Amino acid sequence: MPFDVDIQIAVEDQVLPDEAAFQRWVNTALSGRLEQAEVCIRIVSPEESRELNLTWRGQDKPTNVLSFPFEAPPGIETHLIGDLAICAKVVAAEAEEQQKQLAAHWAHMVIHGVLHLIGFDHINDDDAEAMEALEVSLLAQLDISNPYLSA
Repeated sequence: MPFDVDIQIAVEDQVLPDEAAFQRWVNTALSGRLEQAEVCIRIVSPEESRELNLTWRGQDKPTNVLSFPFEAPPGIETHLIGDLAICAKVVAAEAEEQQKQLAAHWAHMVIHGVLHLIGFDHINDDDAEAMEALEVSLLAQLDISNPYLSA
C-alpha cells in the first residue's frame, strides 16, 4: 500500500471508524496526487484539541480537525506528509447538529485534513471554492453527498 496510515487513539468511549475506513479515506484523498505518503491520525479529546488549537491557531476552543504538515529537513528522506488531530466528540456533535451520518462526517474531516497536509487551503474565497469542490468530488467517489449543502 503506497499510503501508510498510523492511527493513535487518545480517547475512550467514543464511536470511531475502523482502520480500514481511515485507510480508504486517506487513499481517496491522495490517490493521483502522491505516489507514496505516510500520515498520522491522532484521535483526541476536546481538551487536547483545545490546547492544540490555542497553541497553533490562537483559538481557545476544541475544533474538528487540525492539520500539521511535515517538511523534512534537507537531506532527510521520508514519506511523512504530516499529522492530523481529530476531536471525536466535536465530529460527533457536528454530525448530529448538521444531521449528517457520522461516518460521512468523519470521511469529510479526514479528507479535508489530508488535503491541508498536501497544500490545499481555504484562506481566500478562490482557494476555498477549489478545495471545497475537490472535497465534494472525492466524497462523491465514496458515495457521500455534498457536505456543504444544508440538511
